[in-house]
Amino acid sequence: MTINACEWEHLKKEAHEFKDKYLRSIAESENLRKRLHKERHDMTQMAVQSVVVDFLNPIDHMENALSYTDNMSDEVKNWAIGFKMILNQFKEVLANNDVHPFKSLGTPFDPHQHEAVEMIETQDVSPGLVMEENIKGYKMGSKIIRPARVKVSKKPAPKTEAPSEKGENQPETTSNN
Repeated sequence: MTINACEWEHLKKEAHEFKDKYLRSIAESENLRKRLHKERHDMTQMAVQSVVVDFLNPIDHMENALSYTDNMSDEVKNWAIGFKMILNQFKEVLANNDVHPFKSLGTPFDPHQHEAVEMIETQDVSPGLVMEENIKGYKMGSKIIRPARVKVSKKPAPKTEAPSEKGENQPETTSNN
């Protein structure tokens, strides 16, 4: 069987198109696999984040309660030791999931990391610094999962003298019309 030049060119072109479609199909398949892997990873991270965030408030409450045990009876202190061990286990679980509190005190206020609950007028520190941390902020990796609730410094308002009332020291004058 013989093939003329026109048919040969047509077959070469067709083979090239099939090869191109095959390579595109492989690339699309690989991209789909990568996208599905990323989506699965993101969904897992979101599920872990959701559970972790639910544990942060009870952990904060336990830390707060344990901070008051120093002046308690020996029996209460012994109980507190056990609760501190449990608290440390919770913190280890958080750390194993790349969840860590971040430092806020003394840092510039950042609306992406902080939630301002109060502004404090002061000349002791420059404006816009976090002066007090009411509730710790947490990151999961580099992502903020709970902003810190903080009090932020601001410049004191300029002092203005109270306007004196007109005629305060002067007798009232009445006009008779």
